[in-house]
Amino acid sequence: MDKQMIWPENKKIAVVFNVCVEAWSDGKAPGISPMGNPLPSGVLDNMAISWASYGYKEGIYRLLDGFAKHGLKASMMVNGIVAERAPEAVKAIAMGGHEVLSHSYSMDVIPALLDEAEEKKNIQRCLELLENASGQQVKGWLSPRGTPSPNTGRLLSDAGFKWYGDVFDRDLPYLQEFNGKKIVAIPLGTDVNDMPFMKYGAPPKQMLESFMQNLEVANASGETCIIDVTSHAHIFGRPRGAYFYAQIMAEAARSGAWVATRSQIADHVLASA
Repeated sequence: MDKQMIWPENKKIAVVFNVCVEAWSDGKAPGISPMGNPLPSGVLDNMAISWASYGYKEGIYRLLDGFAKHGLKASMMVNGIVAERAPEAVKAIAMGGHEVLSHSYSMDVIPALLDEAEEKKNIQRCLELLENASGQQVKGWLSPRGTPSPNTGRLLSDAGFKWYGDVFDRDLPYLQEFNGKKIVAIPLGTDVNDMPFMKYGAPPKQMLESFMQNLEVANASGETCIIDVTSHAHIFGRPRGAYFYAQIMAEAARSGAWVATRSQIADHVLASA
């Protein structure tokens, strides 16, 4: 996609709100948590499991309230296992008009660790789980860690996906083609993301400041751009994080930028190709 291209309504800036609704397989725990002292090797971190479960039990609903208040739609990265454990949460996301996209079966099922047959099976499994729970077609994919295998783009294209986000080599979306089928590769910006703020102990307000700085830079450059604003329901779904995430929503709505989902970005790229 050329940087001279304009978003709908002649806008130069697109803002995409990404929300990760994540879970780990049975017997697996997140690699990080608020506890700084790791357990001995081989010991299951039940604290980390409980901490991460907050996202689909509590946090997602607080974030959905914020989007409803500001009239904005988000792209929700949902693990297939969430559709098994909390299908009501996936349904609530869809009922709010948000995009449900696949984030693999669970956070420990990473395409780079699968052979081609396993990966193909995982893609189909996620499609069935998320579409059944949401009642909507799943058109997008973003792997845990954003880490694909050498086959991911082709397998997703073969499965009928419109876009995927496992690319970090451009500023703007671009088309890839596999076996004559096109898929939109939409890079994921990591500058406005709650994960590093949590990991390094920065207060949530700094994420708002980071967004405002990105907006300032975008306006100064005059280039067509995307500002990704990414949260995790188990991190910024808690009261203080959700409060400042909602402030970013308000600033995005006031900015005059095109606030879009990733699927809407893909539609625009395909229509402009």
